[in-house]
Amino acid sequence: MRKFIVLFILAFWGLVPPGLGHAEEGTTLTAPETQAVTAPLAEEKPPALDTGSTAWMIVATVLVIMMTIPGLALFYGGLVRAKNVLSILMQVFITFCLVSVLWALVGYSLAFTEGPAKLDAVIGGFSKAFLKGLTPDTLNGVIPEYVFLTFQMTFAAITPALIVGSFAERIKFSAVLWFMAGWLILCYVPIAHMVWGGGWLADLGAKDFAGGTVVHVNAGIAGLVGALVLGKRLRYGREAMPPHNLGLTMVGASLLWVGWFGFNVGSELAADGIAGMVLANTQFATAAAVLGWMGVEWIAKGKPSMLGAASGAVAGLVAITPACGFVGPMGAIVIGALAGIVCFWAVVGLKPALGYDDSLDVFGVHGIGGMIGAILTGVFMASELGGVGYPDGVSMGGQVSKQVIATVTAIVWTGILSFVLYKAIDVLLGLRVSEEEEREGLDISSHGEKAYN
Repeated sequence: MRKFIVLFILAFWGLVPPGLGHAEEGTTLTAPETQAVTAPLAEEKPPALDTGSTAWMIVATVLVIMMTIPGLALFYGGLVRAKNVLSILMQVFITFCLVSVLWALVGYSLAFTEGPAKLDAVIGGFSKAFLKGLTPDTLNGVIPEYVFLTFQMTFAAITPALIVGSFAERIKFSAVLWFMAGWLILCYVPIAHMVWGGGWLADLGAKDFAGGTVVHVNAGIAGLVGALVLGKRLRYGREAMPPHNLGLTMVGASLLWVGWFGFNVGSELAADGIAGMVLANTQFATAAAVLGWMGVEWIAKGKPSMLGAASGAVAGLVAITPACGFVGPMGAIVIGALAGIVCFWAVVGLKPALGYDDSLDVFGVHGIGGMIGAILTGVFMASELGGVGYPDGVSMGGQVSKQVIATVTAIVWTGILSFVLYKAIDVLLGLRVSEEEEREGLDISSHGEKAYN
């Protein structure tokens, strides 16, 4: 009896497995015998809902919605000319709505279920199309699947919404709708499945915690292709086209920053220690990127600008996204600072040198920033650099090569299919508004209203 009491107390304090206390008095269990007692109990126990993680994931989902509407909409709205403010707000707003519905119909199933044997490496199946089989009691891990699918929907919605900044002020609204619907299915869903849904990049071991390749490289490349296919805005390079309201842009950037904690921290899908580390990494990297962009801009142009600071913040948020759950805070600061510096160069150096008109620098910030973050994830994962360490048998060089493969895959897949989609829509509907409509501004010519009266 005395031994039973001692074992009970030790089990209560976590010093021995609780199952050991159920052994008969006088019996000594070896480690394999202990496993035999406890393993069946663990196997029979069904997954349990974690109310704390569920509550956090609902909040994270709402935060990512805030990133898109109003955050991204206001950020872009302030950057365009006054005659095009409503058009860019409308494009972001309606893209969010359109993708939300398509995600429920087929997007979620194609991204996060097992596909046919020969296609599962790149795309899922239709087993959960129209959300078939989901109930309030269906779990994904320790949270309701309804919460998981809605959280993932916010990623699917903001990614194509990012693209509209590249062809702002010159595209037909009908073309935007058809492009976003097609791009979700052809580009976003396959890359999401490859990386997060059990596809071949997941099997390869490429790491993307919250969307460096899936969201930012994906959107950045689609934006670059769109800017090239549509061509430059009228009189681009011959007359100034400054942002009409940097106050809106600063507010939008701030909402993006706040909402990004839902984006990154929520990707842990739990309220735990890793989530806390992601919280810290996201903040430190973003602040470092602002300082990095401001510093090089100050040196290059003689004055630091609010536009530069806001752009640097977004560059830092983008770059830390794939890395935030794998690197330590010091690595996050380095990644953020480098992103601020390199994205500044991409916007003020690379774009003028190549001569393309990416209206709101989707490629320069999201594309380049996403590539930086995706590849540096493989470097700063190293435990000696403060990261979580590599899987067994994987070196720094090996992990970096996996990150490069994932990045190149996103570039090639999205680059080719986006080009085909743009061209098909151009043939069927036409992509670009007339010169007269562009001069008048898309607010009036496309929507019959103005932002300012």
